[in-house]
Parts: sequence; structure tokens; C-alpha cells
Amino acid sequence: MQLYNTLSAEERAIMIDDAGKQRLTLSFYAYAQISNPTQFRNELFLAWNPLEVLGRIYVAREGINAQLSLPADNFYAFKEAIEVYDFMKGIRLNIAVEQDDHSFLKLTVKVRDKIVADGLEDETFDVTNIGIHLKAREFNALLDDPDTIVVDMRNHYESEIGHFTTAIKPDVDTFRESLPIIEEQLSEHKQDKKLLMYCTGGIRCEKASAYFKHRGFENVYQLEGGIIEYTRQVKAEGLESKFIGKNFVFDHRLGERITDDVVSQCHQCGAPCDVHTNCINEGCHLLFIQCDSCKEKMEGCCSPECVSVIHMPEEEQKSIRRGIKNGNKIFKKGKSDVLTFKNNPEIQAVYVAKKPKAATKKEIKVRKIYIGKGTHFYPKADIGQFLIEENEIKIGDKIIIKGSTTGNQEMIITEMFVNDLAAEKAVVGDTSTFKLPFRIRLSDKLYKILD
Repeated sequence: MQLYNTLSAEERAIMIDDAGKQRLTLSFYAYAQISNPTQFRNELFLAWNPLEVLGRIYVAREGINAQLSLPADNFYAFKEAIEVYDFMKGIRLNIAVEQDDHSFLKLTVKVRDKIVADGLEDETFDVTNIGIHLKAREFNALLDDPDTIVVDMRNHYESEIGHFTTAIKPDVDTFRESLPIIEEQLSEHKQDKKLLMYCTGGIRCEKASAYFKHRGFENVYQLEGGIIEYTRQVKAEGLESKFIGKNFVFDHRLGERITDDVVSQCHQCGAPCDVHTNCINEGCHLLFIQCDSCKEKMEGCCSPECVSVIHMPEEEQKSIRRGIKNGNKIFKKGKSDVLTFKNNPEIQAVYVAKKPKAATKKEIKVRKIYIGKGTHFYPKADIGQFLIEENEIKIGDKIIIKGSTTGNQEMIITEMFVNDLAAEKAVVGDTSTFKLPFRIRLSDKLYKILD
């Protein structure tokens, strides 16, 4: 009886591509009393694995927290599988704003002490005594109320790239840090103000709303379904999005574009940027914001030290990182001392003086024609394969590879294989393969730039 994932991420990626099925990325949570979390965990794995569910799921005595993907064809079978449990009947499933077939490449179901770590040891705290849920239209209206205080219940690296404009954004690394800070900051307004909270999908402000009610706040509200559901309702109802920028997400995409506003800056040079990356040094993997220019100059690394490491022989790299725990470094997301702009007030002051206006994302328009689409996903960079659907390409052409996760990548074709043979040109119906300095995805499109 299989109770754990047995395939590598690379093997799973190939299986997804070969299956050719569109996948949905979704999330949900539920607070409930679960008497045997281990048994519950095993039941979920056995029910979900045949449905090709992949993702990161935490279960505890207080409930379940899930971020996952599954073939769109299996959506209703999955819904039936979770609704055998009374506390998940009719549960809201938050569908991601952007879809990526490779958002998750393993099914991991773990038992935890709590589904949201809060640091609380208070047996009188009832996590189910929550605040009032608000839909997008109601939330927007309450934002305009002068007696409202809106609080972002996410961590600093999440709110940095996108937020509601009037929100208080605690500079914290974890949810548990935010609770006492917010309570102290708003202690004089427990009766006279409306406390309005939001987070990514609702799970953190659900617990926070119960906590603040427990601590004496009388008017507690939360955004139903978090930013994910808010965005869906805004689009469906034609509402104004009062959330600007990107919504940080916890899969490899690291963000979903909500509006064109770029509200953050590269942590290395200060240029407008809201693209998170992990340092490619296997012994680091620090999460930080890096623009394309710094990515090229720093070779995807967070520091000169890491650039030096990645050019060492693989065995030497392994020797350096052997026995060293980098978890704490990763945990300080965007706060490492190596991030020159992020941690240098003098550089920031000069940058702000030069660019006083808030930056917005503007795409440089170029003349281009559509060529084709990605046909194969490679777990590592260096290779891209495309089906030529229109026009043609040849060696020497300047191209753009475009996708929601890949962005807009420009390059010149210097060598190419057509239908697995070295060739100068690819025409409609051909499969063209060439080297790339980045990883492509099946949703990526190929364009040729016209002079």
C-alpha cells in the first residue's frame, strides 16, 4: 500500500507532459476537530494519489491546509473525495489566478501540530469563533470607511510585492510574530474601530480573527477566500481591484500578477521589480527579488560569494555545503545582509531621490510574429522544444519566448535541431529544439522579432 510519493520531480514532470492534460492549481483549508491526524493523512493520500493530485498538504488536530494541483478532468471526483468528510462538505476551493501544469511535482501530505503555527498555548482559545466574512464588494466598501483599520496578515516578503494600499503591513517573518505586534499596536481601538484583515487564501486571517475576538476586539472582519477569491470576484463582477501588484504564492511560480503595478524593487540594485527568485547556489537558495539585469550579472545568485561557489566543480560544492544547515538563511527571506540595495539606506535614498514616482510595469512593444508553442518540459534549463505552427525560424533570428512564469525572454538562435537533426531552418509542422539559458514550460509561446 503506497502512502508516500515515490517519483522524483523530474520523473513527474515528464509524466505530466506525456499525459497532455490541463491541470488546475487550487487551495483550500478547513478548521475542524480531527481526533487521529495520522489516519486522516493516510486516508487522503490513498484517495488522492489515484486522482493524480500533487501538492503540499498539512493536517493537524485543528484541521487541514492544502495547496495542490490536479488534472481538470478529475476535479469533480476530487470534490467528491473530500466531501465524504462532513467538515469539508461545500468547502470553497480557491482556483489559482494563473495556471501552470508544473506548479507542484510531488504529493506531500504531512501531519503537523497545527495547520497554521501560532505559538499559542491557550486552551481557552476557540479557533472556530471567527470574525465576519466579507466578499470583494463588501470588502471594498469597508476599506473606504474612516473607522476601518485594515491589516495584512502575511509576512514581509509577501506584502512587499503586492497589498491593499491602506493596509498596515507588519515587518514579520512568521504569522506567530504578527499576532502580539498587531494586538499591541491596535490595543486602544478594540471597541471603536473595525478590524479588517486579509491574507493569501483566508486561512491565516481566519485564525487571526478568532484570536483577536478572543483578545477583546469587538468588530472583527476578514476577506473571504483571501486575495485569491477577491481577485476572482473582482474580475467576475467588474469591480475595482484595490489590491495592487502581485499575490505571493507558495509554489514554484512565487507570484500571480493581479494588477500591472510594480510596487517593489530589486534587492540588489533598486530597479522596479517584483520577481522573486531563489539563489541558484544549492547551498544557499535564499529567496529575494532580482531584476533581469542583476540576474544576468549575478548569474541568478544573491551574492558574489555564491557566484564563486557555482563555478566550482560539483564535488567541491558538495564538500562546502556538507553538514551545513541553510534553513535559517532561507527563513530570513529578503533580509540577508548580502542584498546590497535591500540593506543599504544610503543607496535607497539616492534611488528614491532619482525616481520619486511609483513605478508601474510597462512592456516595451516590439514588432513580432507568432511562431509556435512549447511541446516539451525539461526539468532543468538548457533545452527548449517548440512546435512550429505559423511562419518559420532560422539560425540568426532574434526570438521572444513568452509565458506567465517565464516572462519575456529574448535571445538569438545560434544553433538548432529540426525534427532531431541539425538544421538551418524550421517551417510549419517542424519540431525545433535549441539551447536556452532558462527553463521553458508547455504554456510558453515562441515569437520571431521583426526588424
